[in-house]
Amino acid sequence: MATDLSKLVPSAKSVMEKIALVESQKAAEAMKQQTQAEAEKKALIERLTQPSGLSDEEVMKKAAALIQRAASNGRMEVQVYRFPNALCTDRGRAINQQEAGWEQTLTGIPKEIYEFWARCLRPLGYKLRVEIVDFSGGIPGDVGMTLKWG
Repeated sequence: MATDLSKLVPSAKSVMEKIALVESQKAAEAMKQQTQAEAEKKALIERLTQPSGLSDEEVMKKAAALIQRAASNGRMEVQVYRFPNALCTDRGRAINQQEAGWEQTLTGIPKEIYEFWARCLRPLGYKLRVEIVDFSGGIPGDVGMTLKWG
C-alpha cells in the first residue's frame, strides 16, 4: 500500500497562510493591550487630577510613617510620589529645566503634595526634590517627588 507522501507535508501556500493568521492574531492582541494600557493611564490621570480628600492630619500621619520607615533603614530621603508628566501643565518641561516657578505647573494630587510640604513640612526643615525620573525613549516621562531631611 503506497502512501502519497505529498499529503504528509502541507503546501508552502498553506504554511504561509497559517503564519499570516498567527501574525495577525499577535498584532490584534498587541493592539488590544495597547488600547487597554492607554485607557488605564487615562483613568489614572483622571483620578490623580481629582482632590485626594485627605486632611492635613491624615497626610501628616502617612508622611510620618514613610519618614520613620526610611530613617530606620538609614535613609536620608524617600520618594513620596511618582506621577505621569501629563499632570503638569507643560508635561514636566519646567521641572526638567529647573525653571523658577515650576511648582505652578503642578495639578491635582502632585499640587496638593507640594502645597502640603510648603505648609507643613518645610517649616520642620524638610526639603522636597521634584525631578523627571524616567526618560523612556529619550523624552521626559514620570516625575518623582522626594522628601529629604539630610
